[in-house]
Amino acid sequence: MKDVSILKENGVDLDKSLELFGDMETYDQMLEDFLKEVDGKLSDAKKYKDEGDMANYAIMVHSLKSDSRYFGMMALGDMFYEHELAGKANDYTFVTNNFDKLMQEARRMIDILKKYMGVEVSSPVAESNPESSVETILVVDDSNIIRNFIQKIFEGKYNVKIAGDGEEAISIIGNTPSSSIACMFLDLNMPGVDGFQVLEYLKSRNLFGQIPTSVITGAEDLGTIQRAFSYPIVDILKKPFNEESVRNFAMKTIAQKK
Repeated sequence: MKDVSILKENGVDLDKSLELFGDMETYDQMLEDFLKEVDGKLSDAKKYKDEGDMANYAIMVHSLKSDSRYFGMMALGDMFYEHELAGKANDYTFVTNNFDKLMQEARRMIDILKKYMGVEVSSPVAESNPESSVETILVVDDSNIIRNFIQKIFEGKYNVKIAGDGEEAISIIGNTPSSSIACMFLDLNMPGVDGFQVLEYLKSRNLFGQIPTSVITGAEDLGTIQRAFSYPIVDILKKPFNEESVRNFAMKTIAQKK
């Protein structure tokens, strides 16, 4: 059994994290997924910082903020949030002056998580689902944690397809019979093609009736929420959420399919 005191003694709020994951077994499974992808995310954040691309920097640190909070690293999440706000304000000076401190703390916490896991993280495996006559749930989110969490909830009951951004989602929709898509869970804030561009794609092709769509988001500002509801989506589920709320949300969304 893993030693949770390693986490607790280093400020990890497990109680908060288990509101999402439910139990330590699921926490550990999701943590392994996170550790496989986090280096790539940190590298992308550095790249956007070095390029002065504050818009995509803000999106990337927003994702890292969410991941940190999912796993109970609340202080690190707050640091990423400061950088998210700076990125949105195009405050390049703040970002560059504080980036090394942010990365140092991120690496420190990642080392703690690895120590807790007690083993080297294995190489990522390709995420795939065999095609079948089972209806599909499409999950579109730039967080691998959220994608895998929802995938595990519906594993065996639905063919869960996952997309890491809007461009990939549009490709899946274009290559999948809409009659087989039971519903789509769509994040809004993603790098590249974002969720609103996916909503525009559905609207332009009159697909909302065929592909019931609900938004999953951590956005709090009223403008973003109102903009999302300007499209004929089913509903919005706020992050963080738990397994029960995801199941209920899915049933509500699927019920709207015409």
